[in-house]
Amino acid sequence: MSNKKQKAPARSLVLQRRETIVSYLFLLPALFFFVGFVITPMAMGVITSFTDASFSNPKGQFVGLRNYARLFQDKIFIKSAINTVIIVVVSVPVVTAFSLWVGSAIYKMKSGVRSFYRCVFYLPVVTGSVAVTVVWKWMFDKYDGLLNYIIRAFGGQPLPWTSGENMALWCIILILLTTSIGQPIVLYVAALGNVDVSLEEAARVDGANDLQVFWRIKWPSIMPTTLYVAVITTINSFQCFALIQLLTSGGPNYSTSTVMYLLYEIAFKTTKEFGYADAMGVVLAIVIALFSALQFKVMNGGTTE
Repeated sequence: MSNKKQKAPARSLVLQRRETIVSYLFLLPALFFFVGFVITPMAMGVITSFTDASFSNPKGQFVGLRNYARLFQDKIFIKSAINTVIIVVVSVPVVTAFSLWVGSAIYKMKSGVRSFYRCVFYLPVVTGSVAVTVVWKWMFDKYDGLLNYIIRAFGGQPLPWTSGENMALWCIILILLTTSIGQPIVLYVAALGNVDVSLEEAARVDGANDLQVFWRIKWPSIMPTTLYVAVITTINSFQCFALIQLLTSGGPNYSTSTVMYLLYEIAFKTTKEFGYADAMGVVLAIVIALFSALQFKVMNGGTTE
């Protein structure tokens, strides 16, 4: 009996090792591409940020923290950073709150109607940012755009929209909101479907109103979904690029330029300073990581799971 008891753990340990090896073998192709196309470029970018590498001098010379010091003296970078923060601060709470409101309304509908609205709100996500941006660019056109056509029809003066410094950034934010709510709405509808109905019924029997049921029962249940929506929306807002590239190219007068777009412009269009652009990328990555960590800390009640 004692020999059998000793052999059983040994066999399970060998089986566990074999399963582990097989698992890693299956993960190896994905790991190879992740290391080759994500980790390696990130490491190269960090290294290059400490050099003066450019298009004419790809290798560059080590310059220490000079690129990082230059960032905080660059008025265009500071303006782009402010624009980026405005986009994030406006879009994240609006997308989260609006998606939750619409998701709650859709969840109460019948199954067929619910599926219809989920498809409607998710359509901009499937369509793609390029196609959606082209449509909005036509609508915002100063001369032949649909919006100014409607304004003229009612006797008003046409607005500059994306060609005006005071309005261009808000037009960008509006388009970003319309393309960002589709996935969160679908996620919230699914999350609300996983709320324990018995708890909700018990709360109503005890006399809880709709607001109390939502805050005490539904909100804790959908908190993981809210955290995911907030983090993903934050990352997407910080990395807003295609929309600006197609619609305004950072103009007018850098009023819609973001850190991500300025990085691209510096690296590939104007001065082609790879080291300086990589320094922008490193700073942007650190800021995104800090924002995400703060969101995890706040929404997890100060604890990290």
